[in-house]
Amino acid sequence: MSDSSHPVASVPPNIEQIGFEDIIAALKAGLRDFTRAPAFGLFFAGFYVIMGIVIYLQLDVLDQSYWIIPVALGFPLLAPFLAVGLYEVSRRLEAGEPLDWAQVLGVVFNQKDRQFPSIAMVIIMIFMFWVFVAHLVFAIFMGLEPLTNITSNWQDAILNRNGITMLAVGTAVGAVLSFCLFSLTVTSLPLLLDRELDFITAMIYSFQSVLQNLVPMLGWGIIISVLMLIGMLPFFLGLFVVLPILGHATWHLYRRVMSFEE
Repeated sequence: MSDSSHPVASVPPNIEQIGFEDIIAALKAGLRDFTRAPAFGLFFAGFYVIMGIVIYLQLDVLDQSYWIIPVALGFPLLAPFLAVGLYEVSRRLEAGEPLDWAQVLGVVFNQKDRQFPSIAMVIIMIFMFWVFVAHLVFAIFMGLEPLTNITSNWQDAILNRNGITMLAVGTAVGAVLSFCLFSLTVTSLPLLLDRELDFITAMIYSFQSVLQNLVPMLGWGIIISVLMLIGMLPFFLGLFVVLPILGHATWHLYRRVMSFEE
C-alpha cells in the first residue's frame, strides 16, 4: 500500500497454511512493535481501559455489579475494531514509513468513509446480542433467586444446580458467539485497512482463513481470550500492555495468513 490514505485495489488473497510457530512469531512481532512505538499502543489502549472502567462504574452505581461477568466476557468482542490504529502502526513499521501522529490518526478517522462502520455494526450487534442472551440465561435459571444473593453471598447463589447449569449454558452460548465473531473479524479488519474491498467479502475471506487453519486459529482465539481477561485485572489496567501487543500481533498474523499475487 503506497499511500496509507488510499488502500490498493484488492485482488483475491491466497489463504496460506499456518502453524503454532506462526502464532508465536506474530506475538513476538507484536511485542517488538509495541516496544518500538509504545506511545501509540498506550494511546489506543487507553480507550478500552476508560470504556471498561465506565461500564463497571455504571453497573456498580446501578447496584448491578454482578453483570460485570457477562459484560467482561463480551467486552473483548469489541476489541478488534478500535485496534485499527495499532494495525496502521504495524503496517508503517513494516513498510518503513514514518510514525506521524497526524497521519496515523488520519487513517483511523478516514475509516468512517470506508467499510469499517458496517463491520463495526456487526461487531456491536453481536456484542449486544450476547449481553441480551446473558440476561436471558440468567433469568431462565436464576429468575426466582433474590438478586442480592449474587453480591452478598454469590457462593450460595451460584454454586447450586441452577447456578452451575446457568454457567454451563452461558459459557456454551458465549463460546459459539465468540467463535463466530472471531472467525468473521480475525483477518477481515486488517484486510479492510490494507485493501479496498467490501466488508462482506472481507468477512468471508476471514472465515475461510479460520476454517483452513482451524487448530492454530482456535489456539490464537484462546490466547486472545485468556490474555484479554487477564488484562482486565486489576481494574482493566492490564489492557494497557495486553491490547497493544495483541493488536500489533493480529496485523502480523494477517500478513502470514493472507498473501497477494500482484
